[in-house]
Amino acid sequence: MLGGNPGWVTSQGEILANFFARAGYSVNLTSTRVNRVHRILDTAISMLTWKKQVDILLIMVFSGAGFGIADMASSIGQRLGKPIIMWLHGGALPQFSQRFPQWVRRVLGRGAAIVSPSPYLAHHFETMGFVVRVIPNVLNLYDYPYRHRETCLPRLIWMRTFEESYNPELAIEVVSRLRSHWPEIVLTMGGQDRGWLNVVKNRIRKLGLESYVRLTGFMDRGIKQHEFNAHDIYLSTTRVDNTPVSVIEAAAFGLPIVATSVGGIPFMLRDGETALLVEDNNADEMAYAVSRLINDPTLSSRLSTQGRKMAEAYDWQPVRSDWEDLFREMAVM
Repeated sequence: MLGGNPGWVTSQGEILANFFARAGYSVNLTSTRVNRVHRILDTAISMLTWKKQVDILLIMVFSGAGFGIADMASSIGQRLGKPIIMWLHGGALPQFSQRFPQWVRRVLGRGAAIVSPSPYLAHHFETMGFVVRVIPNVLNLYDYPYRHRETCLPRLIWMRTFEESYNPELAIEVVSRLRSHWPEIVLTMGGQDRGWLNVVKNRIRKLGLESYVRLTGFMDRGIKQHEFNAHDIYLSTTRVDNTPVSVIEAAAFGLPIVATSVGGIPFMLRDGETALLVEDNNADEMAYAVSRLINDPTLSSRLSTQGRKMAEAYDWQPVRSDWEDLFREMAVM
């Protein structure tokens, strides 16, 4: 639960917990510690302290080192005799499970239920023999004022963490290809640095795009609302993904989306209806898709409208019903 730290993205766990707390549920959260070792210790101590206070444990499951935390937490939960919901996150989980199939089976096997925010992860883990329930990610639509884009100006926005798997350089390459057609083009890039921001800055300098690309740093709620309202097209350049909340946010704001068709993206977006999907790491194809949106008001208007409708499926009320159905089932186990 790292979103309480300055410059960190609020996780789905924090968002969901806050919704349920406001709905009258008793909710405990752990952990806010950035240091991984401290986070493991805090999680273990919290679970043991809360053992008489909780009925259900909901554990967010990520790949990589984060999977070790899910292993530890689920092991403690199993010893405490608490029903566990394993909540899958991250587009790299399928590849991780192929590398460590026995480990993944052992950890996920502790779950009384497994939840995925997308059919993409659900399908993969169902092929491994697990039963997976799809419950979408959640957002508060009141935080995302909609502006319909009947036409698009060459005002592009990109928002993710700056890391290699999200391929931010691709957005810069798109601007490089389009600036001769639209000298007024601008790209705004925002997000937390995970070691790749200097790579992005060097690429901007190398291509001479200092006057075309603006870096805002981390976008909190107010900055996000301002920046998304001031732009017309959202670029999703990721190489690996599941159900990115940033894409849902862009759709909720009404921005037509151009996205790489990777991981769970084609499971959540329909090409030509809620977004334009392009090949991974193909700057020419992405630049062409941006050109289509600028040149075709009918297309941009349709994507703006249908994107917002897609985002409404992630609003709190329908998602709450899905979770409460699962909680009722867990309560009789």
